[in-house]
Amino acid sequence: MPRFSIIVPSHGVAGRLSLALDSVLAQSFGDFELIPVTDAPDTPAAAVAAGYAGRDARVRPVHSPPSAGLAGARTTGLRAATGAYLLFLDGDDLLAPGALTALDARLTATGDVDVLHFEHERVPWWEGEPTNPAAPLLARAPKGAFSPLEAPELTGVQLPAWSAAYRRAFLTEHELTFPDGHFTDLGFGGLAALHASRVTVARTVVVRHLLRRQGGRLNRPGAHHAELLDRVEELMGRAAERELSATRSGALFEQLFALVLKTAAHPARLPGRTRRAFFRRAARLYRSHRPAGFRRPGGSLGVQHRLLAAGAYTAFRALRGANRSASAAVERIPRPRGLRTRLYYRRQLRRPLDPSLAVYCAYWGRGYACSPAAIHARAAELAPHIRSVFLVEPGQEHTLPDGVDHAVLGSRRAWQVLARAAYLINNANFAEGVVKREGSVHVQTQHGTPLKKMGVDQSTYPVVAAATGSFTKLLGRVDRWDYNLSSNTHSTQMWERAFPGRYEHLEYGYPRNDVFYTATADDVARIRRELGVPEGKTAVLYAPTHRDWTTGFESGLDLDAFCEAAGEDVVVLLRAHYFYDRGTRRGSGRIIDVTAHRSSEDVCLAADALITDYSSIMFDYANLDRPIVVYADDWDVYTETRGVYFDLMAAPPGPVARTPGELTRIFADGSYAAAASRELRAAFRERFCQFDDGRAAERVVRRVLLGEPPEALPPVRPLAERVPAPAASTLVRS
Repeated sequence: MPRFSIIVPSHGVAGRLSLALDSVLAQSFGDFELIPVTDAPDTPAAAVAAGYAGRDARVRPVHSPPSAGLAGARTTGLRAATGAYLLFLDGDDLLAPGALTALDARLTATGDVDVLHFEHERVPWWEGEPTNPAAPLLARAPKGAFSPLEAPELTGVQLPAWSAAYRRAFLTEHELTFPDGHFTDLGFGGLAALHASRVTVARTVVVRHLLRRQGGRLNRPGAHHAELLDRVEELMGRAAERELSATRSGALFEQLFALVLKTAAHPARLPGRTRRAFFRRAARLYRSHRPAGFRRPGGSLGVQHRLLAAGAYTAFRALRGANRSASAAVERIPRPRGLRTRLYYRRQLRRPLDPSLAVYCAYWGRGYACSPAAIHARAAELAPHIRSVFLVEPGQEHTLPDGVDHAVLGSRRAWQVLARAAYLINNANFAEGVVKREGSVHVQTQHGTPLKKMGVDQSTYPVVAAATGSFTKLLGRVDRWDYNLSSNTHSTQMWERAFPGRYEHLEYGYPRNDVFYTATADDVARIRRELGVPEGKTAVLYAPTHRDWTTGFESGLDLDAFCEAAGEDVVVLLRAHYFYDRGTRRGSGRIIDVTAHRSSEDVCLAADALITDYSSIMFDYANLDRPIVVYADDWDVYTETRGVYFDLMAAPPGPVARTPGELTRIFADGSYAAAASRELRAAFRERFCQFDDGRAAERVVRRVLLGEPPEALPPVRPLAERVPAPAASTLVRS
């Protein structure tokens, strides 16, 4: 009886079969039999195998019809084998030099074992460095022979069949063969691990697996991916029959469902009509086979586990199509394109800075908005000698007030003023290609108080990190900042974490919020008329934030139903995140869509109360001292997926609702504006409205554009002395 039987299925790889067979026959250890498995005697692969058999008696070809697939070919080879241990080698793979000698030495040292796992290399088909994915897993295993209880992570489902040697008597005793279908490795490896009683590992590369240009079979689209669930059901059922320990069953469950979630997260693998059915069946299997005491993994994968357990296909689909809007916005930031533009910009950089030129931009060029617009307007009064140019995207020129000089992003003039301006003021970041010139002053105004994780703090949250792009490039943009604005000490501390740099913090408040203390009742009435708010109605602003795992705006509320339940005097101002501003309206009846309105400050002034989830608008709106209600229907998912800096549920600006029913009750019974709501809002304002007092823009202009020393600037007015703009409805004024 030979020491080893090497079984080599050859379907579709006749051109490389000789290389595989040569790699076996060239082994220094010669006690083996080589069993090529070909489709039929008259095929090209059969001719190759027959030629080797004629030259070496250890080569014993057998045949398996193509209809039997890889599983049938391996099982045919298994039944023909006579060796003590079986190895499986794909027809286009190679057995590493010295591999059989190393395996024999390992088995001699450990004695008979049921399964001997070993390392393998995945070799790129064209170029690139080989990888050894099994090495980290095997490195954690005990040194000698061991019981599977001592290494529960070796479930057999993470390693292909050609990454182990199997004792033939063990396979025969338990009648283990390869299950039909595409996931035959998974089924065979898992069953072998379930039945094995003595295992060992060899920390040496035995097989060199060639990655095919067309990709692996399991990555291709098709209905065959449903077979994965068959294997999961079979393995978890066998595990239950064998009364596996909680540790082993938990490891098997986690590894199997990692594969399930990976498939579900790649919609291209599943035909459209089967995706929902796949997910629902997977959810049933998850709930029925989840071991007692199983703890979900952390991070994004843990969120996916939770959604699968709940059968929440719609939410999972949204997570699967993780929103690319943020990264798309970054991609839209212009760079000097083309040789002419690059040369032009370079020439402009050689010209002197213009000490009287300031360039402004907001939201990657969306228009005249936010703190840059507020600073621009104040500079026109206090520093008229400073010539200002506002940058906008093509097609957004109409958003600029009359008389505001502007340049279109990407144009020659835009690159000219960016090269020569002494002052650059933005609430996001200027283009990657903008050079920070010596003597120029960059002001980052930010555009909100951070509740969700920002900057480099996003790196541990996979969904948002993927959309953020290179953190190295992000920090390169941060290095251009000279000043960074803050509206409270919380923001100051979080900006230091999220955007580490050499800039100076200006705790002056957000200039865009100045209007909350300078607007009059007439201003509020005018804005409401412009937005179409009926006279005498209570306007509730609904402003949900962006979800990094969604691909478009989906209201979390039935707003028509909310209006009906909240009372006949209620209308809703719907303001989706600016990522979803397409210049179109979604509202009807008592729903007024204000997403496209350029000024979020105007919208806040028009609203008598605010409903939001985790949007930073709550921090700005708190300046108005009007009721705020937090609708937190997916707080747990949001915190795990995006990450937050503090527990909003423990310190909200008003009542918290978890369901639509709770939300409507809060408005129907008036508790949204009751004493308890005011107490929560007062504590929230004390913490987060520290520096917003109506004079933030003035402080920035005096300090940055006029060069006044900090001690000469207007001090921040105490919160108790500030009088916010009046609400239209006296019923909700605190």
